Amino acid sequence: MRQIVLDTETTGLEPSHGHRIIEIGCVELIDRKLTGNTFHKYINPENKQVDQGALEVHGITNEFLSDKPFFGDIFDEFLEFVKDSQLIIHNAPFDVGFINHEIVLLEKKIGQSIDPVDVSCSILDSLKLARDNHPGLKNNLDALCRRYFIDNSNRQLHGALLDSEILADVYLAMTGGQITLTLDENASTGGAEPIKKIAPTRSALKILMPSDEEVSSHQEYLAMLEKKSGVSSSW
Repeated sequence: MRQIVLDTETTGLEPSHGHRIIEIGCVELIDRKLTGNTFHKYINPENKQVDQGALEVHGITNEFLSDKPFFGDIFDEFLEFVKDSQLIIHNAPFDVGFINHEIVLLEKKIGQSIDPVDVSCSILDSLKLARDNHPGLKNNLDALCRRYFIDNSNRQLHGALLDSEILADVYLAMTGGQITLTLDENASTGGAEPIKKIAPTRSALKILMPSDEEVSSHQEYLAMLEKKSGVSSSW
């Protein structure tokens, strides 16, 4: 069975607001084994600027993207890589929605009908799988790496190819049998009761309220993290 682990990075959260894909990364699995075959492209979002919140997550600037190909330039190569495979995507509705939005824009440019990616491929949402396996726990990629003892120390910023490689390891571990008996994200491996921490007595601190601009920027950043992880930012 051929599976492709896929991730994207984007200029923002909503294709309906004109946001675009700026990076696609894919890793190939055949019969549950990594083949070393990958697909990775940065994409020029044309006239769409990268939101500040998105920039803080992936660090990809419009200046860096200015000489990169457009989606239409890489689409045939991308489709050839993924067609007829099963796509494994963490929070699949987000990435599939963006890819299909790019396909619609490309259809308008070339005047030709193109199948949506979820017609060309079957889709497996690894976030839904993780939630089914671990109800009530955090199931973003970092939490799953901790749960399955997968090294993600190189993940300082989000990146489509790196996140696909990490997700491939997570998926194989998550579907390969029981890894740990730990019931809680922060539980120790032993059976001892957790140590209760007593906060020291402190003098009253002056509370500084954020400005409206700081609140807006923070909310945008949390929304981007929520988009990538599929976990509510209120956790």
